[in-house]
Formats: sequence, C-alpha cells, structure tokens
Amino acid sequence: MTTRTVQAHPHAIAAREERRAEAYAMGINEAFIAEMVDRFYASVREDAMLGPIFDERIDDWPKHLGQMNRFWQTILLSAGNFTGNPMMKHLAIPTIGQEHFQQWLRLFYQTLDDIAATPEAVRHVGAKARMIAESLLTGIWVHRDRSDPLEKKVELPDV
Repeated sequence: MTTRTVQAHPHAIAAREERRAEAYAMGINEAFIAEMVDRFYASVREDAMLGPIFDERIDDWPKHLGQMNRFWQTILLSAGNFTGNPMMKHLAIPTIGQEHFQQWLRLFYQTLDDIAATPEAVRHVGAKARMIAESLLTGIWVHRDRSDPLEKKVELPDV
C-alpha cells in the first residue's frame, strides 16, 4: 500500500499567505495571539458567570491555552494547526445560552481594546470572534435545543 501526499493548490497557498500578510500588517501575529489568549482566559476564569463553567470542564489550563492558541492561529493566520470540534464541546454544556456568549464577547472585546496594536486588528479579530459566537449559538439552538434559529433573534454585541 502506498501513501499519497496531498499538496495544496498554489492558489490556496497564495491566498493563505495573503491573509497571513494582511494579519501581520494589522499587528496580528503569533505573539499577539498568545497574549490575547492568556489575558482573555485569565479574565474568563475570574468572571462570575463564565468562570464556573470553564472550571467545571477544564482541569489542565496550560493544555487548554495551547489548544486555544492553535485555534486562533488557524482562524487569524490560516495556520492550519488546530484539531478539535468546538461545536461538540459547546453542545455538551447543558446550561450555556445567549447570555454566556454575550459575556464571552464583552470580555473578548475588552481584551482586544487592551492589547491590539491597531483599530483594524480590533475590528478584524472582534468580527471573527462574533462570527464564531454566533455560529456556536446557532448550532446550540439547532442541535441541542431543537429550535428553529429563524424564530430566534441573535443578540450579540459588536466590536
């Protein structure tokens, strides 16, 4: 049996490199992402609403922070080094709802305001975070709650 290596198409590689260059120009790089993840999750752990939810589920914070670094590197730098299923992790939390995602975004935006080098970085990263929150919330409504998402109104803060 022979193994085949799949090579990315040159256009895909060029697009990935272009997205990475645009992120770097906004001040979004590996060091920024590491600081963002560390500061954000420190605020989450101290938060009265979100802290207990995370503390119940995460017993190895360095491992979780590493996973979140890889997640955000993949989202923001097209790194492709994240493996996991965020939707399944969130579906497994029986009490999570829109108010939790609202608070998550408020803390996330505050972290961005504190550390982002440029207003463009705040807008870009904040928009990605909101898109992720909206996607997870909609998935929870559909898969866990068996609700029609068109009958609900997503009310999440914008950056």
